[in-house]
Amino acid sequence: MTSYTGEVCSINLSGEKGGVKTPAESALLVENHGISGDAHAEPGIKQISLLASESIDKMRAQTSSELNFGDFAENITTKGLVLHKMPVGTRMTIGETMLEVSKIGKECHHGCAIQQKVGKCIMPLEGIFAVVLRGGTVKRGDKISVLE
Repeated sequence: MTSYTGEVCSINLSGEKGGVKTPAESALLVENHGISGDAHAEPGIKQISLLASESIDKMRAQTSSELNFGDFAENITTKGLVLHKMPVGTRMTIGETMLEVSKIGKECHHGCAIQQKVGKCIMPLEGIFAVVLRGGTVKRGDKISVLE
């Protein structure tokens, strides 16, 4: 049963680790791997990173720096969901795919691009990671259904 829904604002990819990601119209999610072609894709608990646009808005309110989707190295930017309050194990569908929340927050590495730009990063507190249970294509604008 679906409990609540959100939306994909942006899908973000990078060819190398350590920097911001570039928005794309769509991406192929590979089961138990992550986003095809993204530098962070690999088996494990951090296959896909997600961050709410509302979290980015909080950071925008605290800085004069321009902040864009992908700047926090998130793979999927969402709208309408409080991601960091979802317990590990929460499942969600995005289009034809299914993800499961595997980790809340992250440790920023020394020299994090956003931390250098703004002075702090929201990902350690409000970013989440998920594993891909069912692969497929996701697109900007896709509905996200959180399952009970």
